[in-house]
Amino acid sequence: MKWGLLSGVIAIVALIFVYEWPRISRDLQKEKAAFIVFSVIACLLAALLIFFPDLPGPTLWVEAVYKPLGKLLEHP
Repeated sequence: MKWGLLSGVIAIVALIFVYEWPRISRDLQKEKAAFIVFSVIACLLAALLIFFPDLPGPTLWVEAVYKPLGKLLEHP
C-alpha cells in the first residue's frame, strides 16, 4: 500500500513538472534549477512521511532550537 502512495506522489510531481516546465522561460536557468531542487525535496519529504509517519514535524524542530534561547531571555 505504501508503494502505491509513493507512486501516486511521484505521478503527481511528474504531472506538475510536465505542466510547469514549458512555462519557464529558457533564459531563467536559476529558476529551472530551483524548480528541480524543490520538486526533488518535496518528493523525498513525501516519501519519508509515507514510510515513517511518526517523524517529528517542523514545529518540534523550531521548539528544540528556540527553547534554550527562550530560557535565556526569561526574567528572573
